[in-house]
Amino acid sequence: MHVSIMPSENLRWDTLDALKNSTKGKLKYSSDWLEKEEDVLAGFTEISSLSPLSGQILKKLTPRPRVKTCSLISSVRDTSPSFSEDVAIFGSVPISPRPISSPISPIAASVLGEEDEEKDKEGTQGEIEDVHAVGVSSAVSVSSPPAMSVLSPRATQVAGCILMCEEKHRARAKAELNLRQEQQEHLVATVAGRGSEQLKRFDELMALKQRQERQSIRDMMEKETQESLGRQEKLREEHRHRMKIQNLRLREAEQQRLREAELERQRQTEGRERLRTLNDIQEKVLQLNQKLQPAPATQTGPIPNHASYITSGNQLCSQVSEVVRTTTEGEYPSVVDMAVAEQALQAMMTLVGDLQDEKAQDAERRRKEDEEEEKRKKQAELEAQLEEQRKKTAALSAKEKTRREGLQMRADNSTLVWCIGLQDFAKQCAESFEELNSKDKQTKNLKMDLQKAATIPVSQIGSTSGSQLKEIFEKIDKLLSGRTVMSGGKTVCASHHRCGQDFINYKLAEKFVKQGEEEVASNHLAAFPIAVVASGVWELHPNVGELILAHLHKMCPYSVPYYPPKQEGMSVEEHRRILGYRVEDSKVEEQDSFLKRMSGMIRLYAAIIQSRWPHTNKQGSHPHGLNHGWRWLAQTLNMEPIADVTATMLFDFLEVCGNALMRQYRNQFWKLLLLIKEEYFPRIEAITKSGQMGSVTRLKQFLENSLRTKQISPPTGQLDHGFWRS
Repeated sequence: MHVSIMPSENLRWDTLDALKNSTKGKLKYSSDWLEKEEDVLAGFTEISSLSPLSGQILKKLTPRPRVKTCSLISSVRDTSPSFSEDVAIFGSVPISPRPISSPISPIAASVLGEEDEEKDKEGTQGEIEDVHAVGVSSAVSVSSPPAMSVLSPRATQVAGCILMCEEKHRARAKAELNLRQEQQEHLVATVAGRGSEQLKRFDELMALKQRQERQSIRDMMEKETQESLGRQEKLREEHRHRMKIQNLRLREAEQQRLREAELERQRQTEGRERLRTLNDIQEKVLQLNQKLQPAPATQTGPIPNHASYITSGNQLCSQVSEVVRTTTEGEYPSVVDMAVAEQALQAMMTLVGDLQDEKAQDAERRRKEDEEEEKRKKQAELEAQLEEQRKKTAALSAKEKTRREGLQMRADNSTLVWCIGLQDFAKQCAESFEELNSKDKQTKNLKMDLQKAATIPVSQIGSTSGSQLKEIFEKIDKLLSGRTVMSGGKTVCASHHRCGQDFINYKLAEKFVKQGEEEVASNHLAAFPIAVVASGVWELHPNVGELILAHLHKMCPYSVPYYPPKQEGMSVEEHRRILGYRVEDSKVEEQDSFLKRMSGMIRLYAAIIQSRWPHTNKQGSHPHGLNHGWRWLAQTLNMEPIADVTATMLFDFLEVCGNALMRQYRNQFWKLLLLIKEEYFPRIEAITKSGQMGSVTRLKQFLENSLRTKQISPPTGQLDHGFWRS
């Protein structure tokens, strides 16, 4: 619809300002008027009036006279086509029944209609109804009689716009209603479809239940059929089982009969075997009894009194004879009879063994007496030789004595006598078990078992715990005491052979020294566990201690101290060998390896002289205590030093035993240490080459630190009281 423009466009804004200042013009738009169906003008019932300025504006806007009519819906003649259309359109507009009491001119209604038309573009139904009501009430009450008048073309145009807006809103409402109806129909169709589907599912569920019931009935019938078949099969199986048991019983009865027959044959065989064994036992007992008889009267020397052994042997022979007599003809000896006979044989063997031990002890006592006599003779000869050698030594030139300044080239005579005596004792001990070197298989096996029993416990010595070390010591002590020990899964006893005890002593002492040569040389901390066991063994078994010293002096002559001189006609390799070097295929051991082995043995010796086994009842002095350490140190300082060797021996000995000597000898020890630093150490430096300064430097630092602090730290690895509680 085309809306014509007002003739006075420049007055529009003034009109709008005037309307804004009115009460109706201050209405606030709300988008929910149509939905809530609220009365837009409910709060504005007061009478509204126009200002004087609006009257002047109305005069200017309406130059033509109004056409009066008596009805809004009556026919009006107008030559203007637009006017007739407006009137026709307006005639169909329904008048709102809402009462409006404020009169307004048609022109104001037209202006207000334009403003409402602009607001209608925002799509609000409430504002359109408000403008419609204002226009109609203004047209009715513009003037007093007549009560009705014909609207102007502009008002008609506004009314037409209002109708169009209403039609538009009605169309929108209808469209929304149709949309809601379609949604409702779609919802109803969806619900109906769901109901139909649920009905189908219900029918399917009922059909499934019926099929399941039929299937359960069939399963139950099949189960009953299977159970019936199972019962029949079980009955058949029970029948077969009974038949099988019957057959087994028959076979067992036959086997029992065969077993009884076999047992009878076995009993007869065992009886005959027991009878033969009993005869053998009686023969052995009689043979052993012959050994108990005294020696022939032609034997030289006194005849020992063995009457108790002879009486006991005769009683055992009578006991075996009684067992033989109780066995009647055709019967065999029982197990009890065999036990009695074997016990008698064992007692007879023990009796003969005791007698032989007693004879061996007598022979050993006589042998030792002979050896002592021979030893005294050798000692006298050795002293004569030493006296002759001492006289030769006294004949040295004055120049040589001056150069040596009182130091010796060899050990004291008493020291040499002591050392030679130990070597002789070790040699005699080695000769005493020459019988074990036999090629007989049984003897070789016995020798191997004894050697393992002596050496394996020493190899197991360590600083793991005091309880373990105590177990090792007890095993060694039991072996040395002639009791039976377990070694390599076998029972070993040194008394099983008359040379076994000497062999055990010799090999055990040799193993202790080898541990110093190998284990202590590689690990200095191992010196004290080995030394404390060796000291305890030495205290309980002095022969083993003397053999330890003999082996130590032989493998390390510097532990005497003794520097063997080179004899006339002696090769270099032979001289090196007696000095302690290893010589294999004319190849002499390297100096570093030699010093390492010597150091290990000196450290072991220094640990032995200050260690004691804590679990002993003896209250005496140490069998080889610190006085021997002081003797070794003094004897070493009285002899000319040897390059690289003397410095190494002094450092190792003082590092291990220095703290114990300091506590034992106090001021005398510090004087001795000062003597070493000021007088003896320069002699060592004078003979030391440039490539041998390692041991000399260590000894120098030790002496300087000890004299400066007046203190020597305890040796590393020494066993404290806490170790023995572990």
